[in-house]
Amino acid sequence: MKQGKKNQQFHHKHSLGQNFITDEALFAQLVDLSGVGAEDHVLEIGAGAGGMTKVLAKRCRKVVSIEVDSTLLPILKVALHHCDNVELVHGDVMRLNLQEITKPLGHFHVVANIPYYLTTDLMQLLLTGGLPIDSINVMVQAEAAQRMVARPGEEGWGMLAVRTQYAYRPQIVLDVPSCMFTPPPKVDSAFVTMQRREKPAVQVQDEGMFFKVAKAAFAMRRKTMANNLIASFRISREQAENWLAACGLEKNVRGETRSLQDFANLADAYKDIEPAK
Repeated sequence: MKQGKKNQQFHHKHSLGQNFITDEALFAQLVDLSGVGAEDHVLEIGAGAGGMTKVLAKRCRKVVSIEVDSTLLPILKVALHHCDNVELVHGDVMRLNLQEITKPLGHFHVVANIPYYLTTDLMQLLLTGGLPIDSINVMVQAEAAQRMVARPGEEGWGMLAVRTQYAYRPQIVLDVPSCMFTPPPKVDSAFVTMQRREKPAVQVQDEGMFFKVAKAAFAMRRKTMANNLIASFRISREQAENWLAACGLEKNVRGETRSLQDFANLADAYKDIEPAK
């Protein structure tokens, strides 16, 4: 981060997970990898000192940039004073009304350097908030990136992967070592790009039921899928095993080995499960 004399008193806040990129070439590479261009609208989450914001402003039609730290606002106003296509929003992204903020953008892309502590909650917000997002491009902890792209049976396979892969095509496109940040975090990061699918990865009759089944599958790891279904849906063991059998699954199968299609099949077959007596 290049700071003038007036900004030398800024201190990175550990409580906000502030680890800033300082390499201008890396900013350009990240924007290149995100694929955004001259006709695109972008929501940037975490403006920091404005390095990425300036690159986005040069490449895109409109940038709305959110920053929670009020002490960065003077720095940003100086850094972005010539960027007429940037709207700076001060606030906590988890508390702001993103529907209202992004409405003028129409369809848009997300670019974010996510604080590690916020990754799961923010991704949940972006993936389930009903926003017209064409792509999500995020810098996250390397372990979180692996959980986004994990496949059935892998250690990271869970609800983050299910929600991400249902609607998007996540890819780890760049590994970023901790030394590229100021201050350097204790772990490495990765840049993940996610292009929205034209249609979900699997077709389901009830999307809410699909995610409820998937959530049940991971509720108690190392437990069988039948046990998890019994606990989550309050059904008998016989009902759970019949439900699995109707979808071609063995009664002792484990949820963390099942695919999106398995969850879709189970969700669609739920209507045929007889109520418990």
